[in-house]
Amino acid sequence: MLRVHEDSEEENRGLVHQLSNESRLSITDSLSEFFDAQEVLLSASSSENEVTDDDSYASDISDNISEDNLSNDIENERQTLDCVPDGSIECQSQRRTCLPAPCPNTSNISLWNILRNNIGKDLSKVAMPVELNEPLNTLQRLCEELEYSELLDKAARTHNLIERMVYVAAFAISAYASSYYRAGSKPFNPVLGETYECIREDKGFQFFSEQVSHHPPISACHAESENFVFWQDIRWKNKFWGKSMEIVPVGTTHVILPAFRDHYEWNKVTSCIHNILSGQRWIEHYGEIIIKNLNDPTFHCKLTFVKAKYWNHNVHEIEGSVLDKNGKIVHRLFGKWHESIYGGTPSSPTCIWRASPMPKDYEQWYGFTQFALELNELDPVTRPMLPPTDSRFRPDQRLLEEGNIEAAEVQKQRVEQLQRDRRKVLEENNIEHQPRFFRKSADDSWVSNGTYLELRKNPGFSKLDHSVLW
Repeated sequence: MLRVHEDSEEENRGLVHQLSNESRLSITDSLSEFFDAQEVLLSASSSENEVTDDDSYASDISDNISEDNLSNDIENERQTLDCVPDGSIECQSQRRTCLPAPCPNTSNISLWNILRNNIGKDLSKVAMPVELNEPLNTLQRLCEELEYSELLDKAARTHNLIERMVYVAAFAISAYASSYYRAGSKPFNPVLGETYECIREDKGFQFFSEQVSHHPPISACHAESENFVFWQDIRWKNKFWGKSMEIVPVGTTHVILPAFRDHYEWNKVTSCIHNILSGQRWIEHYGEIIIKNLNDPTFHCKLTFVKAKYWNHNVHEIEGSVLDKNGKIVHRLFGKWHESIYGGTPSSPTCIWRASPMPKDYEQWYGFTQFALELNELDPVTRPMLPPTDSRFRPDQRLLEEGNIEAAEVQKQRVEQLQRDRRKVLEENNIEHQPRFFRKSADDSWVSNGTYLELRKNPGFSKLDHSVLW
């Protein structure tokens, strides 16, 4: 059975912890903040920043909610971890606990001025400063959804069907936790054919991802372990409402637990970045997630990410229920997506999941969790095993991580131009790009073609021809 956490009392934090330095521009996601700045604001996500017809423009009255009404929770800091520079002291995980350089100061960048000065121009050609990015990209952000993969491990060891659904639901919620402190920057967009892998022996999973389409931009990923198989492909539509940006994900997440032949699938909710042009920026997620077990319809789960209201100072709340075939509630869930999730009743709660402590001085490291700090690390052992298309070799992202802003800007423009050149060659020769590690399934979703991990065993990536992405 699910056990009560030793410290079952929820750690409430005020919204102020989420709010980034006011000088930093906020165009981020959580699971959805995966766009280049001009793409987020002006068009659908695309690493070349072409404008599409997906955008809507209106005023967003919800941005008038005052910060005071949203930040009355009791402030209770997460525990912190010591940040030790690379090579100084070996940490227990033998992984870095901070980045080579802190995030840059962007107080001199005005997004409003950029938009105002380019009225009437082709906005797809307007360059956005690389400082608006964080040194991770969409493919790596998809991997962040596995930070709490131990919830799937628990589900795989649980014989009770309801409890398995509860653990899967907690895992679906935990995917949003890393976005809480990330309202000050945005990930890089992968270029077509870019890949990323994350092999975590400590967590027991192998993850890989690929940018499989450019128009529309689609990122696909796959992970497997002894206990589960996880995959999804996703694209994003966005709506610019003047003061806020809504990011609407399109796609389905899948998890299989082989031990019980369960096949769970669920959708994602809408993410919204508030106060984009001025004021303190913050992120919220709202909408419903429906989790189904395709191989056993006995129970399903409904999760509601509650949208902030004028009259309710509580934010980031989750309400959920596991229901039987007749719609009868058999288990309740509640909590906050950035803190912890509980089952049962408020009078006798059982802690199912709690977010990990944040690293010390996390504000300097783009608000990254410890897991996120490790994603772009390139160690000598891993390097020869990776294909040259892996995101860790991307020069603009690497230079931003190292704090070399000017060089990162030059490389970003070069990488984007190379992609335009490749696309032009394909169009002129009437050739359609074929992803290397994913294929389209019968329902038009992207699934692994089973070659990535096999090639890695040889290792065989060095024997293959690869497009020059950067």
